Amino acid sequence: MFPRIRIKELKKLDLERGYLIDGFPSVGFSSAIATESMIHTSQFELAGIIDSDSFPPISIVKNGMPNYPTRIFVNEDLKVAAFLSYLTLDQSLHRIAAKTMLKWAKKHKIGLIVSSVAIKSPEGTKDIIVVGNTESARKKIKDAGLSILEHGTIPGIPGMLLNEGYLIEQDVVVIIFHTGGSGPDFKSSSQICSAISQLIPGVSCNIPLLQKEAEKAEESIRETEEESKHLKDSMYR
Repeated sequence: MFPRIRIKELKKLDLERGYLIDGFPSVGFSSAIATESMIHTSQFELAGIIDSDSFPPISIVKNGMPNYPTRIFVNEDLKVAAFLSYLTLDQSLHRIAAKTMLKWAKKHKIGLIVSSVAIKSPEGTKDIIVVGNTESARKKIKDAGLSILEHGTIPGIPGMLLNEGYLIEQDVVVIIFHTGGSGPDFKSSSQICSAISQLIPGVSCNIPLLQKEAEKAEESIRETEEESKHLKDSMYR
């Protein structure tokens, strides 16, 4: 039986020629922290939930209210959507997660998907570099003043977004950032925010707030990861 990921939209959306941000964690939690910072800074609203029988059964309680660990947030004025997840998905779900994201993007006529992936670096100080899967995606990178990756390997959900997106002519760019892989990585999160704001007009991060809140956000994500770990271990055997 193949795993299925379900999306339930909570409101009607108009995102034609807009943007989709992939906020699933990769190495560490910088991608998710950066996405959450953008959601709070740029006034996104909850617009949907993402769930699967293959996800660990867990609820995130915030301000006394239960939440699904993987949700969709939208700023319709900017025509930007973000998939924000507190779950680090098992490798067996990477392909279906990417395909689900691409299918949803096609449904809403999204112009560009922006993802990110970490490369472990002890210093965590190297410059951001970006890869695009089509000529138009690479033009958007150049227009944003960002460096383009010419050779390399992109794993996980971002890699599948690039490959599968290429086949259906969906523009995808992946931001490659460097992280030490331990502790709340303020620099990595702020670098991702900066790169996304260059690629997506109107999106921004409150960097001082990001630095203040990153540790709190990482604690919540890490707690979710720890609470669900034993569930995932039994589910994916």
